[in-house]
This record gives sequence, structure tokens and C-alpha cells, in this order.
Amino acid sequence: MTFRKLLLILCLVCVVCGAYAQELNCTVTINSDQVPGSNKSVFNTLQSSIEEFINQNRWTNMTFAAREKIDCSMMIVVKSVADNQYTCEMQLQSRRPVYNTTYTTPLINFKDNNFNFTYQEFDRLEYQQNQFTTNLTAMLAYYCYLIIGYDMDSFSRLGGTPYFQTCEDIVSACQSASMETLEQKGWQAFDSNRNRYALINNLMDEAFRKYREYFYEYHRLGLDEMQANVANGRARIAGGIGVLRDANRARPATYVINTFLDAKADELVNIFQKGTDAEKKSVYEILMDIDPTRQATYDKINNN
Repeated sequence: MTFRKLLLILCLVCVVCGAYAQELNCTVTINSDQVPGSNKSVFNTLQSSIEEFINQNRWTNMTFAAREKIDCSMMIVVKSVADNQYTCEMQLQSRRPVYNTTYTTPLINFKDNNFNFTYQEFDRLEYQQNQFTTNLTAMLAYYCYLIIGYDMDSFSRLGGTPYFQTCEDIVSACQSASMETLEQKGWQAFDSNRNRYALINNLMDEAFRKYREYFYEYHRLGLDEMQANVANGRARIAGGIGVLRDANRARPATYVINTFLDAKADELVNIFQKGTDAEKKSVYEILMDIDPTRQATYDKINNN
């Protein structure tokens, strides 16, 4: 074999291997402005470690092309650090492209007020499925599977179920693990109805099956259809939105419905500003019934 042929083969191998990648493309930002002190290197190290943990691990058995990776972001606000104990808040967002357009639609816009963990600079972040290691890696793994689950639900009916089940397993493992009291927050049923436990409990509850089916219809049969036929896509979204009201009436202030509107409120306004009078009236009434605190946002539906 000539050197030229060998070089060509090696190049082809590199191209093929590089064409496929892990599932997530996550940008991690850490804000440590509230923490006094001039040595900020630990936060840079932490940011790099978290980003590598999320983006370099394989979370599924699926093959993703580089262009198919799920775009997401994680903003961690450090409130305090004492004896390697970090008290933080975290804002998570994920999005996916809409078929045959340059538009990306938000899937998750979620704030975790109890993103607390123990970390010492240069600690290795390692995750072993079905085994608790640290609270930080457990939370990160939970959110990785949550992101993938939401993405899969948007492309196929109930397609995210296996990944939500893994989230559920992580919650169970953390509930029985020995950890600092501060780190327990978010995993327990009793400490809040707006936490990691509550969200995955909603998603896996049969009572919210119709919501998850609507989540698929909203994206795959609504948004993805709008490039070919705006009216049909919009009508599909309007026709199913009553599912949100039904779920909310059955269980008021349910977290999974709140998180949907946290991600979708502005998008819904943009969609239905151009809707028919009947669509505007129906959608506005439903949104106000579910989420009256955002009236100023929803009023824009009728201001066009």
C-alpha cells in the first residue's frame, strides 16, 4: 500500500468518525459575581468540567450526526461557597430546529432553585448509570436525559419515555442516597411542587399522557407543518391547546404545564397574532384560564 493510499484511508476514517457525535451541544455559563474573592479559577475549571461531562458522554445508543446534536444551555448562578459546598440556581434551556426553516423552537426553559452540590477544584465528574456518585453528576445526568426526552417527545409520540424513565431512576437513587441536607433539596416530593421530582413525576403520570401527545402534535404536526401550510399548522396547534386547560383544571398549577408555558408563551403569541379571529379568541381564553399572571404577554395576541 502506498503512503498516498494509506493517508487517504486515514482521512476517510477521521471524516466518518467525526461526522457522528454525542447527543448534546451544551453551552455552560457560570456566574460567580455574588461570591467574594479574587481567585475565580475554580469556577472556570468547574465550567469546563461540566461542559465536558455533558457534551462528551454518550447518553443513548442512538447515532447523532454533528448537525443533529441537541442545542441547549445551562446558566449556573453561584450564590455562596463554603467548605466546597456550592449553593446555586440553574437556568436550563433547550431548543430544536423547525423543519425546513432557520427557526429554532424552545423546548425547555426551566429554573432549578436548588442546584446545590459539593465540589473541589479538579474533581473528576463521572456518571455510572444506576449508581449514585455525587449530587452534581446526578443532577447533570438527570438534566441530560430530560433534554433528550423532551427532544424525542417533540419528534415522535411519547418518544421520550425511555429517557424520562431514566430520570425517574435517578430521582429514586438520589432519594435513598446519603448526602448533605442542602443537596437533598429538589429530589424530594415533600419539599416543593416545583422541583426535579415534581417535573418527572408529572411527565411519567398517565394523567398527563394527553399533554405529552399534544407536545408531539404541537411540534411535529404544527410547527413543522407551518413552512408548507401556515394555516394548517396553526390550526393544529389551536385545535389541541385545550388539553393544557383540561390538565390544569384536573390538577391546578401543575408544574409540567407551567414549564410548557415558560418555554412557549412568547412563541404562542407570535403564532396567533396572525391567526383567525376565532383562533385568537379561543387560544387567548385558554391561556388566560391557565396562566393569568402572564396577561400582559397574552394580550398581544389581540393587539395585531
